[in-house]
Amino acid sequence: MGITRRAGAGLTLAAVAAMTVAMAAPAAAEKVRPTDGATPLVTPFDVADPTIGNLDPALRAAVQAAANAAAAQGITMTVNSGWRTPQFQQQLLDDAVLTHGSLAAARRFVQTPAQSRHVVGQAVDIGGPEAAQWLIAHGPRFGLCQIYANEPWHFELVADAAGTCPPLLPDAAG
Repeated sequence: MGITRRAGAGLTLAAVAAMTVAMAAPAAAEKVRPTDGATPLVTPFDVADPTIGNLDPALRAAVQAAANAAAAQGITMTVNSGWRTPQFQQQLLDDAVLTHGSLAAARRFVQTPAQSRHVVGQAVDIGGPEAAQWLIAHGPRFGLCQIYANEPWHFELVADAAGTCPPLLPDAAG
């Protein structure tokens, strides 16, 4: 829904309650997502959403299997980001340059469109620290591995047949 106001910022209790209800059960029109990969908090099963639907099918299946296993243990897994357009990836990189002061510093956190595994549908960012920690511990049995030491939410389908993940890279520039 994109609401960024806090309850203490002049909203009444009734307004906060109404927003909470609206956010918990979005109307069908609110489920329409942008097509650039800028979709917040979808489930791995929201295949109509391009951030999920445009993922590599093997990655999507692995994330869905992991989400089912996590749910059996009471952990809800969301996808903060999956597939992205090159334009959206460039926007993220440009924003990171502004935030971090240089391209070199930004590259620690954001790949270029040509190098991003998100752009080709081969990476997902898992929502929620509990879900990300669960996936770090259990993801290799689904082929899913954390890739960057500074991004515990970023996963790719790279475990070998024995369920072993490659060594962590320090960051996206690594």
